[in-house]
Amino acid sequence: MSPLTRRTLLLGAALGGALTVPALARTSGASAHVDQPLIAGGGEWGARPPSGPLTIVQHRPNKIIVHHTAMANSTDYSQAHAFQNSRDIQNLHMDTNGWIDTGQHFTNSRGGWVTEGRNGSLYALLHGQTMVEGAHCVGQNDQAIGIENEGTYLTQQPPQALWDSLITACAFICQQYAIPATEIYGHNDFNATQCPGLLHDRLPELRASVADAIA
Repeated sequence: MSPLTRRTLLLGAALGGALTVPALARTSGASAHVDQPLIAGGGEWGARPPSGPLTIVQHRPNKIIVHHTAMANSTDYSQAHAFQNSRDIQNLHMDTNGWIDTGQHFTNSRGGWVTEGRNGSLYALLHGQTMVEGAHCVGQNDQAIGIENEGTYLTQQPPQALWDSLITACAFICQQYAIPATEIYGHNDFNATQCPGLLHDRLPELRASVADAIA
């Protein structure tokens, strides 16, 4: 599969960042240790446009923060369900929380499908120089990439598909933004919350797997 071209990336920007990323494509200039995973842009899963202007932070993020959605642990592992989950989260964040868009940058489903969250996050990731300010962790929204993992993990471990795709997504994000694998945290490292549940206990394992992937 051929790499993404500059024209394709510019087209994604013109569409508000709604860009579906082909598997195994790489951005020019990237270290290319980690193949780019399949990430569905907002245009593919049916994202609403933001209700106001988003802030583009003119520097790279310095960490990744892992979340869980605290929603039901669905047994529907299909891509269609993952897309519906992304729409449900956006509706919750915009209509109930009153935010201008989805709060997190990326969403990882229980079936291992990764989607773009906040509009423009995928475009920024592919370029690796800026980030869209999120709304996922107080005090960290202008310096941390937020990944929401579908489900609730206070007493239950995530499915293997979710875990595997989380490793791959984190590895690619670390590569694109030159974030050390040691800089992967849980929401409750910064805010008073139970999020991300048992995923927090597995952060050492996650960091080690990501380090292996980008070594």
